[in-house]
Amino acid sequence: MSKLTTHVLDTAHGRPAAGVKIALFAVSGKEKVLVKNDVTNADGRCSTPLLEGPTMRKGRYELVFEAGAYFAASGLNLPDPPFIDQVTVAFGIADPAQNYHVPLVVTPWSYSTYRGS
Repeated sequence: MSKLTTHVLDTAHGRPAAGVKIALFAVSGKEKVLVKNDVTNADGRCSTPLLEGPTMRKGRYELVFEAGAYFAASGLNLPDPPFIDQVTVAFGIADPAQNYHVPLVVTPWSYSTYRGS
């Protein structure tokens, strides 16, 4: 069964990022519809797929990661406002029969993402 998953890696501390709030939106033109809210577990992953099976649909999506709140809660001395706050990853699902994995590698100063499997 196909699915959409994510995980967050905190490379400032060299560990999975537990407790990051994540929101998934379906995007159609200028309209965004909240599909799911979740929070990463101790492994930096959501405990269940964000989408799977019949909820996997072709289209455009956005994942919004609350990285600034995560780093503030970790005790780092950050500027106000933080340089990296909400990280939005806009992506598309072209083939809902495939697995899509959208990881976030993040520090208070930078981030990157890629399509995993």
